[in-house]
Amino acid sequence: MATKLQEALSKGQFVVTGEAGPPKGVNVGRSLEEVEPLKELLLAYNVTDNQASVMRVSSLVMSVKLIEHGLEPIFQITARDRNRLAIQSEILSAYVMGIRNVLCLTGDHSTLGDHPEAKPVFDLDSVSILQAVQSLKEGTDLAGEKLDGVPTDIFQGAVVAPGADPLEPQLIKFDKKVQVGARFFQTQGVFSLEEWERFYEHAHRAKVPILLGIILLKSGAMARFMNKNVAGINVPQALIDRLDKTDKADRPKVSVEIAAELIRKIRSMCQGVHIMALGWDKYIPALLEQSGL
Repeated sequence: MATKLQEALSKGQFVVTGEAGPPKGVNVGRSLEEVEPLKELLLAYNVTDNQASVMRVSSLVMSVKLIEHGLEPIFQITARDRNRLAIQSEILSAYVMGIRNVLCLTGDHSTLGDHPEAKPVFDLDSVSILQAVQSLKEGTDLAGEKLDGVPTDIFQGAVVAPGADPLEPQLIKFDKKVQVGARFFQTQGVFSLEEWERFYEHAHRAKVPILLGIILLKSGAMARFMNKNVAGINVPQALIDRLDKTDKADRPKVSVEIAAELIRKIRSMCQGVHIMALGWDKYIPALLEQSGL
C-alpha cells in the first residue's frame, strides 16, 4: 500500500514536508506538541537520525510515535552509526512497525557533534544504503540470503545539495542514487534561484520527484555559520546583509519573506518543498500562506 507521500508524488501533486526532531531525552511529548498544529498543512515529517551527530532518541522510535498520533513519518537512517548488519536490521524493523518512507543518508561525521570522541562506522554510504533497500525489496539481504517476508513497498528517498561547490560531484552522486533506486529527493537548503537553476538543468532529466529544501534563517550570524560549517550551504551575502539590517523582533517576518520569495520563484521547477524550520515551526503557516501553497 502506497504512503500518502508516495501517492501524492506519483500523481504529480505538489507536496510539503517538514521535520520532527527526536528529543535529547525521553520527553517525546514536547516534540509531538510542536508538530501537532501542522497536521493539516504538512504531508509527512522527516524524523532525523542523531542530526548533526548529536545524540537523541532514535529515529525509529520517534517515527513509531508519529504513526501513533496519526502522522506520516519519513524515517531517516544514516551510515555513520551502524554497520551493514544494523542498517538492514533497522530498515526491516521499521517496516515491521508500519514505517514505509525511508530516507537514506551518509550522515555528518561524529567529530561535529556532542560526542566528538565517538568512533564513526561508515561501513556503507548513502548510495549503498539505497542499494541495500533495493535488495531487501527484491527479497535478499546484502549477503544474498533470502528473506522470510519481503518489504516490497518501501518508498526510499535520498538527499542532494544543489549549493555544493563544486557541483559536479553532487550531480554524479545524484545520478548514482537514481540508478540504485532513489524514488524521491529532498535537497539541502537552497537560497537562490541561480543555484537551483544550475542544479535543475541536470537533475530534471532524471524524472524523479525533487523537493526543494527550505531553511528558515534566524539571523545573519546563523547564515555565516552555515556557510562556514555546513557542507552544501551557500547563503548569498545579500541575504546576510538583509538579516543583519533587521531588528531582532522582525527577523522571523523577514526570514519568512525570504523563504516565500524563493519558493514562488522555484515552485514550477520542483514537486514540493521540504521545510527545515529549526525550532521556528510556528512560522510555517505564514510561510505557506505567503508562498501561495
